[in-house]
Amino acid sequence: MRIVIADQMEEEVVKGISALGEVTYKPADVKGALEEADALIVRSATKVTADLISGAQRLKIVARAGVGLDNVDQAACKAKGIKVLNTPGASSNAVAELAIGLIIGAMRNIQKAHHQMKGGKWEKKTLAGNEIEGKTLGIIGYGRIGALLGNKARALGMHVIAYNPPPRHDDGMVEFVENLDAFLGRADAISLHVPATPQTVNLVCRESIAKMKDGVIIINTSRGEIIDEDALYEAAKSGKVGGAALDVFRKEPYSGKLLELDNVYLTPHLGASTKEAQEKIGAELVRLLKEELGKGL
Repeated sequence: MRIVIADQMEEEVVKGISALGEVTYKPADVKGALEEADALIVRSATKVTADLISGAQRLKIVARAGVGLDNVDQAACKAKGIKVLNTPGASSNAVAELAIGLIIGAMRNIQKAHHQMKGGKWEKKTLAGNEIEGKTLGIIGYGRIGALLGNKARALGMHVIAYNPPPRHDDGMVEFVENLDAFLGRADAISLHVPATPQTVNLVCRESIAKMKDGVIIINTSRGEIIDEDALYEAAKSGKVGGAALDVFRKEPYSGKLLELDNVYLTPHLGASTKEAQEKIGAELVRLLKEELGKGL
């Protein structure tokens, strides 16, 4: 079996997949490498388009090492008889934990305090934050990650509400708010956990931000396209948005004007970047490849 791994993977993941066949790792010409490949593995960097797979005569499977499939043209794959798979459960806990960390960091001004001290400043009076206990966390997208985040937030004393049209993960422990405007007006912090679709792109925009509480905290560990970054910049600069923490961006690596603001905290797409998550992703990819390609190894 010939396997192309197009994007950066941890060494142990590559090693595990290499036990299944001949691996081409991060080829300069992915399209050319796919001409004789049986399987393609990507993360978020490579866009699996109709053109990319046009010459892939043997390709049987495209596997996304992660949750979303918005970088994979599923219709184009289906037309060529290619099965599309992902590993949604493997990194869910890692993303939910990062979201918790970002919420606490934003509410307690942790990053701002760190940079002040690194700069030789001791400005304690400027860093008074808020406790998360008793606050309302609004989760947009109550699927695997959203539900895990909800469980963790409740354990920390937060009240959790969710906005998510059916089908949804109803664990019986969350209050679903059916009206988006009502949802936006109730949350002290809003965490985004939806894929990028025509319905969710620019979900956080000038109009929706205007309906949020003054001083709201916005967290995004899903997809950069969900937020209008210009609108967020204006709202964070004015104080309408009290703080934001973003792990994903429309264009990565990110170099935009949100970097100017000390109440906007940025991480470089770290959601699944834990040792434990990568071990789970590697094991799940190996299992899927064995199962789908019938190697019997």
